[in-house]
Amino acid sequence: MKQPSIDTNEFRDHLSNVTDNGKRIWIYPRVVKGKLYQYRTYFSWLLLGLLFGLPWIEVEGHPLFMFNVIERQFVFFGVTFFPQDFHLVAIGLLTVIVFVILFTVIFGRVWCGWACPQTIFMEMLFRKIEIWIEGDYKAQRKLDESPLTTEKLLKKTAKHSIFFVLSFLIANTFLAYIIGKKALLAIVTDNPLEHLTGLFAITIFTAVFYFVFARFRELVCIVVCPYGRLQGVLLDKKSIIVAYDYLRGEPRGKMKKQDNPLDTLKQTAKGHCVDCNICVQVCPTGIDIRNGTQLECIGCTACIDACDEVMEKTHQPKGLIRYASLEGIEQGKKLQFNLRIGAYSAVLLALVSGLTYLLLNRSDIETTLLRTPGLTYQEEKTGVSNLYNIEILNKTTQQMPITLAVEDYPAAQIRLVGKPLQLKGSEITKGSFFIIIPKKDLKDSRLKLYVNIVSNGKVIDHVKTSFLGPME
Repeated sequence: MKQPSIDTNEFRDHLSNVTDNGKRIWIYPRVVKGKLYQYRTYFSWLLLGLLFGLPWIEVEGHPLFMFNVIERQFVFFGVTFFPQDFHLVAIGLLTVIVFVILFTVIFGRVWCGWACPQTIFMEMLFRKIEIWIEGDYKAQRKLDESPLTTEKLLKKTAKHSIFFVLSFLIANTFLAYIIGKKALLAIVTDNPLEHLTGLFAITIFTAVFYFVFARFRELVCIVVCPYGRLQGVLLDKKSIIVAYDYLRGEPRGKMKKQDNPLDTLKQTAKGHCVDCNICVQVCPTGIDIRNGTQLECIGCTACIDACDEVMEKTHQPKGLIRYASLEGIEQGKKLQFNLRIGAYSAVLLALVSGLTYLLLNRSDIETTLLRTPGLTYQEEKTGVSNLYNIEILNKTTQQMPITLAVEDYPAAQIRLVGKPLQLKGSEITKGSFFIIIPKKDLKDSRLKLYVNIVSNGKVIDHVKTSFLGPME
């Protein structure tokens, strides 16, 4: 079996964008607009449209999506979740994590290359603007290495000004997901001095996004993001990744223009790789995909487009770099269902089933009922009374009047303290009330009671409590 002609230790001992002295190497990726690049562009515009549009969509006056960590209120598809629903949120997040693990086990880092916001913003938005203003990768390098001139100053100013405006728009969008569009519009339109906290948040978000896309760039994937390191334990030889077919490509060698290059390859015992290094030039993280699987690879498929273009020009079959598994390259096997995929699938199915059951049986309200601390019972003319505190969380967006009734205990009466209870949408209503039971109906000094919460003649919740009476 032919092996890649590489020094295995050399490329794994240091980062591709750092010199031996620890100085960063600025990457100027070459852009090859192949078939996969076009597909990624269309998909990116779709995701960008959803990302910027969803915060402005409302369902019955409430946001479609909101992740208000500050007030611990989360909205998914118009349904509001509260801290009382933390178990649902936790199971939901666990389900997403298991899905990502399963997807990675099967398809590698497709998420990173096709759907990750960092990749989409950097490669499909900021990179395109940079090329539009400064030119291609050669022009950008030449501009950076040149002394400061009027042209350079104008181009750099224009680029970074647009970068800053885009960062500001992205910051506002992400903040809209956290606090909602109404609160965001209030920050933008009102006197800034009345919304200092929101103004500070927008400023910080803008500065972070600008730094990430103007300077930090690929280091987010290489240094900060843990997902790249997780692939070391998630991927195996059966996982579909962006891979170089070293059996077909090695040994590498330059090729002269020939009428029949395949016959020439057979005669010279050379592989199909012409060692043009274009696959390295197009990589946004600066790696050489021919060295094998690396944590810096984000699966962006730029090297596939570049190599296919070279193969076409040299009249060789495409797919020297392609989506494939190591086992598929070495043994020609296709992806097969195995025990590992089955185990993750079973766990995912169990989580999805459990989450679906809990969501379908999720109550519209959640009640907390406690006897008032420090009090036992009070004797009145009509009987014995206990004082209770009640909190009712309305998980719906609808306002509803409610009444309270003791279940299966006709002799018990309820007397509210203060105004009648009225549940407002997505809010907690608090109140106090007495339960009064005639002495002749008290069968024990400690009773177990159930209190029904009734709205429009329908029992929407019931809670268990205790009732204390005098000792006989």
